Amino acid sequence: MPARKLNASLFAHMPAPGDLALVSTSGTVAAAIVEWASRHGIGLSAALALGSACDVDVADCLDHFAGDFRTRAILLCLDEIADARRFMSAARAAARAKPVVVLRSGRHRPDRRESVTHTGALAKPDAVYAAAFRRAGLLSVQNLDEMFAAVETLGRQRPFPGRRLAILANGDGVGQLAADRLADRGGTLAGVTPADGFPAENPIDLGIEADGPAYAAALEPLLLDKANDAVLAIHVPTVRSGAAAVATAIAETAKRVRAGQMRKKPVFAISLGDDAAAGEVLAEAGIPRFSTDSEAIEGFLHLVRYREAQDDLMRTPDSLPRDFHADVQAARGIVARALRQGATWLDPIAVMELLEAYDIASVPLTLAPDIDAAAAAAWPVIAGGGAVALKVVSPDVVHKSDIGGVQLDLTSEADVRAAAQSILARARRERPDARITGFAVQPMVRKGRRRELIAGLAEDPTFGPVVVFGRGGTAVEVIDDRALGLPPLDLALAEDLIGRTRVARRLCAYRDVPAADMRAVALTLVKLAQLAADLPQVRELDINPLLADETGAIALDARVRIGRGYPEGRAGRGHPRFAIRPYPTEWVRTLTFKGRPIQVRPVRPEDEPLFRAFFATVDPEDVRLRFFAPVREFSHAFLVRLTQLDYARAIAFVALDETETEEGRRMLGAVRLHADANGESGEFAILVRSEARGTGLAYALMRLMIDWARAQGIARVEGSVLAENRPMLAVCRRLGFVQRPDPEDAGMVTVRLPLKAEPAPSAV
Repeated sequence: MPARKLNASLFAHMPAPGDLALVSTSGTVAAAIVEWASRHGIGLSAALALGSACDVDVADCLDHFAGDFRTRAILLCLDEIADARRFMSAARAAARAKPVVVLRSGRHRPDRRESVTHTGALAKPDAVYAAAFRRAGLLSVQNLDEMFAAVETLGRQRPFPGRRLAILANGDGVGQLAADRLADRGGTLAGVTPADGFPAENPIDLGIEADGPAYAAALEPLLLDKANDAVLAIHVPTVRSGAAAVATAIAETAKRVRAGQMRKKPVFAISLGDDAAAGEVLAEAGIPRFSTDSEAIEGFLHLVRYREAQDDLMRTPDSLPRDFHADVQAARGIVARALRQGATWLDPIAVMELLEAYDIASVPLTLAPDIDAAAAAAWPVIAGGGAVALKVVSPDVVHKSDIGGVQLDLTSEADVRAAAQSILARARRERPDARITGFAVQPMVRKGRRRELIAGLAEDPTFGPVVVFGRGGTAVEVIDDRALGLPPLDLALAEDLIGRTRVARRLCAYRDVPAADMRAVALTLVKLAQLAADLPQVRELDINPLLADETGAIALDARVRIGRGYPEGRAGRGHPRFAIRPYPTEWVRTLTFKGRPIQVRPVRPEDEPLFRAFFATVDPEDVRLRFFAPVREFSHAFLVRLTQLDYARAIAFVALDETETEEGRRMLGAVRLHADANGESGEFAILVRSEARGTGLAYALMRLMIDWARAQGIARVEGSVLAENRPMLAVCRRLGFVQRPDPEDAGMVTVRLPLKAEPAPSAV
């Protein structure tokens, strides 16, 4: 801890005090970053090398530094994660508070998992980790160079809104190199408002002779221009313009202009050459300085992506999506019957019924036990002028095409019989050990303009179920165009998942081909995520291909692997397998108070306007009793903390008057409980309208909160109440809370309710 001059490490140098915290499971990686930071004048609030982490782990450190006022950003270097739910809970909480940059080593270690489906093979561990980091709102970097760029950026510049970058350079070539790098990395080149003497082009070329005054004259209008969100100034030293003079001009101009700005526009600098004086000038002005265009663009995009990651953190999908109603009982029965029969794969009929239970359209099929039955099943389709597809059915053959087990475009009974004989002959030759239970007969579905996709579920040993989406077909693993996401999903998260693949561009309209129904594809992914939530016995699910066009999406072929129980390490409080706790729909209640229906439910992220309206109309005295002081304004940041919850460690129940008014449903009150990192104790807070007093609402909210705490295994519930707030103290007394005066504040009363038997204090 540099600020306290505490060094219990083997680092070569003690870093300067600063506001970046470094947490690493590798001592050598931590030492490398500390050494780099020491050479570049970057200060750290702490640097920890955890090693094997037998006690304190990464999640503990994230919890600590998230609440540390000395730390503005967290640098995280790790290898493997032991407890995914604990890590994701801590990471999401930390990322809501401040930027967290993560570097993972060992990304390309051999994958020793035995995945037999396409989706399982596509869900490589590194891809799953990347999906988890993205969902947690972490800034993921690939190597130490990117980590150093992130440290340089975060050490000088705070995150900012927007993504449009203006580039200023003393040469068209170096400016275009930076613009090219920005485009390659998915960044946005800003427009430029014309100014006196400067063209409306980006990058702006000042010419090779540009000196300090030239940079100052060009930088000032860019800092005032609303067409960009940040400025990158590039300087190549020449005999006519030294690096220190230009750096001084950039620093002084930025200081002067930003002093009059409410939102201070970021400035980044590239100073080619090794001029220590230029570096010191820029560092003193808080301007990140880089040696190459690649480093500078990465540093800029780190902050852009941090801001964008906050949007993902604001979404917490329901555990029961509202867009459809799955027949969960029927689905569970299908899986249970197969398990009782000792099956590890669902047969084609069971797969079709399972998809139907989740309203996922599929091509109907008939299961035929032999060649004669296959011909008979094909006849109605052929008689109607259609063609059929014939597929082998075997619990031992996952990929039917590997043994020639699929025959298409069969238009007569003779074709069907010949195809069936051919399939059997090759199956016996290629897989003599395989059990052939029959054939699946399906009407042919022409691909036409439909896009071939793949969608499904895979099982990761660390993070549990993973949703997989990408380009489908027999070469799916070779093409490797896929994106992964951790369930639960909503439509927005599913659409983002689709957008991270190359095949997403083919879903758009092109030439005379209309756009595919993107919502239907996204809703299929949401349904699969819900299936994973409802059926932990489903270990892998493969829809390949999923055909999509303007009319919707349909599963042409699918397979489902099942197993008993939960994977090792996934059982626990709440949902047994998900690394991210879904919205707890099961805690929604409808209560009646004095003849009025009141809905009580867990708070949702979209409830911020509801809370804003509530605080605007609630009695100021009630607000003072809740927050122990008058509160005049409730900012967006404050309301986000009330509505953006990680349901693994916090809950808030909101009470809504079901009676409709001109303003819609009114919020009558809310209760909140936030547990500590270990789930041992939880601190509560409650606020209800004055008109709701005496109705029993406060008592009911507290009872529901206590029930939730017990269900989570929390040992005790605690809180602080103003001594003058007698109604609240009376409610606590009825609920069995022990009340004691606060020894540090005579006006406060601490209340405590044990939910588990607490051990007696040991004798001294």
